[in-house]
Amino acid sequence: MSQPSAAEIARAAASTAVGRPNFIARTALDTPQRRIAIEQLVALIAEQQLEVVRVGFVDSHGQVRIHPIAARHFAQAARNGVAFTAAVLAMDSANLIFQNVFSADGGFGVEHMGGAGDMLAMPDPATFRVLPWARKTGWVLSDLYLSNGERCPLDPRWMMQKACSALDALGFKFVGGAEIECHVLKIADAQTELAHCTQPPNPPQVTALRHGFQYMNDQVVDALEPLIEPLREALVGMGLPLRTLEAEWGPGQIEITLDPLVGVEAADAVIMLRSAVKQVARRLGLVASFMAKPNLPNVFSSGWHLHQSLVHSASGANAFTADGDHVSETGRHFIGGLLRHVRAGIAFSNPTINGYKRLNANPLSPKRAVWSIDNKAAMCRLVGGAGDPATRVENRTGEPAANPYLYMASQIFAGIDGMQTRCDPGPPLDDPYTQTQMELMPGSLMEAIEALANSELYRQNLGDAFVRHFVGMKRHEISRFLSYVTDWEQREYFEMY
Repeated sequence: MSQPSAAEIARAAASTAVGRPNFIARTALDTPQRRIAIEQLVALIAEQQLEVVRVGFVDSHGQVRIHPIAARHFAQAARNGVAFTAAVLAMDSANLIFQNVFSADGGFGVEHMGGAGDMLAMPDPATFRVLPWARKTGWVLSDLYLSNGERCPLDPRWMMQKACSALDALGFKFVGGAEIECHVLKIADAQTELAHCTQPPNPPQVTALRHGFQYMNDQVVDALEPLIEPLREALVGMGLPLRTLEAEWGPGQIEITLDPLVGVEAADAVIMLRSAVKQVARRLGLVASFMAKPNLPNVFSSGWHLHQSLVHSASGANAFTADGDHVSETGRHFIGGLLRHVRAGIAFSNPTINGYKRLNANPLSPKRAVWSIDNKAAMCRLVGGAGDPATRVENRTGEPAANPYLYMASQIFAGIDGMQTRCDPGPPLDDPYTQTQMELMPGSLMEAIEALANSELYRQNLGDAFVRHFVGMKRHEISRFLSYVTDWEQREYFEMY
């Protein structure tokens, strides 16, 4: 199939503008509360003398796609939406378009997504921020709508919203806490010569900010203060509930944790965190990477440990807390659902080929579908205990590049299934690495994607269109990887044969 060129996509997107009104979407969102919120933001924009607002949405990869619009147009943009070509949802991890976006359904199998036509990003006023590091610039996340006024079925943020709505119907709310590692390294050579500007481009050559392996050492932490201070100011300036920001184990590795947040806000916060870290680092002449296992000497793997619990909607009490046991029946069944659906769910907690290099190579990462009480070798680590109002489950499989909406939504839907079927996870197990009778987690993205393709749970809850889109996108990424001749193959076979 002949794929559209970049120039064709650019021409198709040229009609993108602020305020191409969609009457159905606009009227559905036109509530008194939203009007008041927009008026308040317009006043804030005037007070702060902002000149630009970056209106964005999050794609399936967890990347923020933006239109920077003149701040004076924000009220119109918030009412009518900002148009984005649907073609951006047909881009793989190298930003290569892998399907015929000019067909009647754009290759998505979804009506009203054909011809590389426009979707509408409707800004969510609750996510508006004034960027601390950019001059007179606002930033806001949006929900995606189709031209007929319906929600875009491929919008990851909607997947999280649907998951939270499913919990609401059961009388619960999701509470998520992020514990994310990444690398921040000095750029020795940016590799910006045109010969390096391939797709994907050659990554920069880097050096470490400090020696590694001096875990939590006072001198190492102090030496990183020239980086830590501006990152801390940016994260706090974005209104994120920063808990810790510190040196991790390997060279150039840091860890950031946030206080727990409720519902979609927990996922929004991770998007904000990653954007802040990468943009502030770049302005300091550094590069921040949330890749799980960079191909760099002596560099450690990075993970994303997701702490999660449920609270009762009426009382706000932790639904995982039990007076006479480590965890309540609700919590046990929720864990049972996570373990039952791990083979498909891990496609969302570890959506890159590289993420499994961390799981396979790192002796500290989980290997089997095991839950345990305060044992960090387990997939699901129960933190807290009898009567502890902070009792929660920590999923230790995730990679930092995971799309937070999909990671959290997949956990919620698996947990709900466990609750509704009263799934018994069995007793908590000590020494998880020796529990060979327990199910082995997928060892590759290939395995995980095939499990997801066959998952009735995720097709029913995320929607067949979304699962089909996500699986197709990842299969394309995998096929590109399998056609690439690696250094390993060259060393292994070239001279021998």
